[in-house]
Amino acid sequence: MVYGILLAFASYAAYAVSDACVKFIDGSLSPYQIASLGAVFGLCGVPFMKGANDKWLDMFRTSNRPIWLLRIVSSAMGTIGSVAAFTYLSMAEAFALIFLLPAFVTILSVLFLGEKVGWRRWSAVIIGFIGVLIILRPGFRELSLGHLGALVAGMGGAIGIIIYRVMGTREKRISLYTSGLLGPIVIAGFLAVPNYQAPDTVQWIYLAGYGLLAALGNVLLMFAAFRAPASAIASPQYSQMIWALLFGYFVFHDRVDMPMVLGTVLIIISGFFTFVRERQRGVSEPLAVVPADGAPVLNTELTDIQKN
Repeated sequence: MVYGILLAFASYAAYAVSDACVKFIDGSLSPYQIASLGAVFGLCGVPFMKGANDKWLDMFRTSNRPIWLLRIVSSAMGTIGSVAAFTYLSMAEAFALIFLLPAFVTILSVLFLGEKVGWRRWSAVIIGFIGVLIILRPGFRELSLGHLGALVAGMGGAIGIIIYRVMGTREKRISLYTSGLLGPIVIAGFLAVPNYQAPDTVQWIYLAGYGLLAALGNVLLMFAAFRAPASAIASPQYSQMIWALLFGYFVFHDRVDMPMVLGTVLIIISGFFTFVRERQRGVSEPLAVVPADGAPVLNTELTDIQKN
């Protein structure tokens, strides 16, 4: 199990460096173009997601076509939102807002899955949103497209988790992974056409780093899931915040003020408390990681949801 946890930490480090590559592009390309081209590089991860008995056409086969198509839309939403967040915000602020994902999952679970949620998980949701308000400070600071993008990325990831709960183990991993790439490739690619510009050599390097490292993170997380339970490899996700602070301070020279630190702490407490409650209830959920599209790629066996 220790080896699996180490692989999980390596996976989240790959995700963090992938997001840093977006930051290095520094808005010189549109978020749509970055999302689409990065997803094209992400296709390199498809062979690793292919099971021994899978066929290549299983990339496009599904047990539930409408939900599979919704996954395509949500992945495009999450990827474009995360690219916008890391383009216009500091890495720490972008991660903090995207980490609101567990709160979104709780709300969507009640609205669309009819789950019974107790006061502890609702308290975690409230704490998370208080953290967001402290970070955003509406009325006291100018909000940017990056803030909206981070919230959209968190929502896109949450929709992805709800989709995994609906599909359960009926869907093949290669199909889920491919649907997560088709969204940004097709939808973001279409939106990128009006303002498309040919990347230069340096931009291509960062685009490749963004897409390939995200794919590497997915593959490492898959191998981690083979060696450790989901509950053990989900919590190291918060190591991404450490990477964000290191990149922000030493590479991008970001300035982190005290309200942002306080808000970030509250959001992390909210997400971690939700994770702990799920583990105590014996629920094995899809991994709530933050790769390129802000959504998980691994689906694990689900158990019945009980009221906490």
